[in-house]
Amino acid sequence: MSLIEFSQTLYDSELGTALRESVYMFPIIEGLHLIGLAVSVGLLFFVDFRLLGLFLPQLPVAQVLHPLRPWLLGGFILTFATGILLFVATASKIITLPVFFYKLGFIALAGVNALWFELKWGRDVDAWGAGPALPATVRVAGFTSLTLWSLTIIAGRLIPYLSY
Repeated sequence: MSLIEFSQTLYDSELGTALRESVYMFPIIEGLHLIGLAVSVGLLFFVDFRLLGLFLPQLPVAQVLHPLRPWLLGGFILTFATGILLFVATASKIITLPVFFYKLGFIALAGVNALWFELKWGRDVDAWGAGPALPATVRVAGFTSLTLWSLTIIAGRLIPYLSY
């Protein structure tokens, strides 16, 4: 089964049809998607700005990162779950848009960046994150995160405008 056939199957499924044709469900899911994005990426920007030394430089990174981590993860889970539902509802339309694949690529790269940060630096944040001057690679990870998530949001916002 090709990707286009698979997306058409999702689009024509009972779930896809119900989501798309519901007066309330699609807007509610889209709203929850945006709320999850605001929580996860909005809070992540605070962490990334701290990694760049532009936000609360007097506080250790751990004091910024640790309290926000559960909220970040919760927001990402909500965004991921609602994103899948939005895809099911519109799969056959957006699968033909190159910007959709750019969005997925940016998400994948941001995930790799986050995983690299967690494995390399995140576990020992108390050891290196106390001062205002942080290691250069930590700053690069913060800048990369800001850039990739900004590109993800821009690509995502282009989808409804390019699908007609």
